[in-house]
Amino acid sequence: MRIKSKGQKTIKSSLYILFIYLFIYIYFFFFVFVDIETTRRRTTPSNETEMATIAAAAAANLSAASRLNTRGFFKPLSSIFNSSRFRNSSTNIRALSAIATVGTKSGTDLNENETKANNQLLACPICHDMLIWNGDPVFSVDATPKSILNCTTCKKAYTGNETHLDLTLTSGSKKYSEYVPASSELFRSPVVSFLYERGWRQAFSVWGGFPGPEKEFEMMKDYLKPAIGGSIIDASCASGLFSRLFAKSGQFSLVVALDFSESMLKQCYDFIKQEDNISQENLILVRADIARLPFASNSIDAVHAGAALHCWPSPSAGVAEISRILRPGGVFVATTYVVDGPYSFIPFLSPLRQNIGQISGSHIFLSDRELKDLCSTCGLVDYTCVRNRRFVMISARKPN
Repeated sequence: MRIKSKGQKTIKSSLYILFIYLFIYIYFFFFVFVDIETTRRRTTPSNETEMATIAAAAAANLSAASRLNTRGFFKPLSSIFNSSRFRNSSTNIRALSAIATVGTKSGTDLNENETKANNQLLACPICHDMLIWNGDPVFSVDATPKSILNCTTCKKAYTGNETHLDLTLTSGSKKYSEYVPASSELFRSPVVSFLYERGWRQAFSVWGGFPGPEKEFEMMKDYLKPAIGGSIIDASCASGLFSRLFAKSGQFSLVVALDFSESMLKQCYDFIKQEDNISQENLILVRADIARLPFASNSIDAVHAGAALHCWPSPSAGVAEISRILRPGGVFVATTYVVDGPYSFIPFLSPLRQNIGQISGSHIFLSDRELKDLCSTCGLVDYTCVRNRRFVMISARKPN
């Protein structure tokens, strides 16, 4: 009896994954022209007009959400300012103060309460108890990776390297290693990390209708208003496209660029160093597992996940963790793609999705209703979404 070596099994498994991805991409590019033609019949060819339509849809969704639930963060600002709930809410008071300050002064200085709150954000991914810094806590691109943090309960120590702080469960392990799903392993490749901002992410606009990082950032600004002046995590940040935009906006007291891929975080670090107009204070890079986030419960004001949900081995585990760490009223904003419309005619799409997920560790959403159900089952409310062909931007919040 012939026994296959581990290397042979790995190669065979990789070939299966590549074949399945190639099969899906062939279908994508075959149907994308039908999808584009359908979209062009509804809108003008102008990109500016198309994005104006998307922005109008976002405004309409926000308005509808405010009418349906006056307790949500989608309520118009004027009515929020006049409400008794706003006057009694320390979170909203801090957000209002930040809005006024950001309008007159960029790079808002943290007050003592905000500094203390930031010091208590990081938690052990094993027991979720607070991490104690070896020395004064310093939140900056260069200083934080040199820090040593110790768990007050399990006594485990966490350290960083030249670019980021490693807060994964297996941080510091010398012998033990775990199987990583193919979709996660793909983005740990230095080649993919190098290509991500050099053509990979731009291709999303061609086949998926993604507007592009700058326009997506403008679209999410209304959703993020309640988090202004607070902390934001850019989950699955990749090479830091949105992390840099959040940092340059000057609207957040702390920006956390978080990813599982070491090579992506290295690219993120390099891009930050290449830009002169980014403050490297109150910006940190953290390696972590989306299903085991190293943050205290009810501690984060906003979490963003750009083009990431479909890459997570378990989207429900990731969104549940995001729900845990968000403050009451905290905001979750994410973008992904939905395979519906002409793609619905692909034979055996549902079982095919299941097989792809089992092999690759990724997830394909067949409707935006799935995303709404995902958020609600993980304890988030006031779901809203904006579509552009396959692209979808969703937002939800943690109940007050």
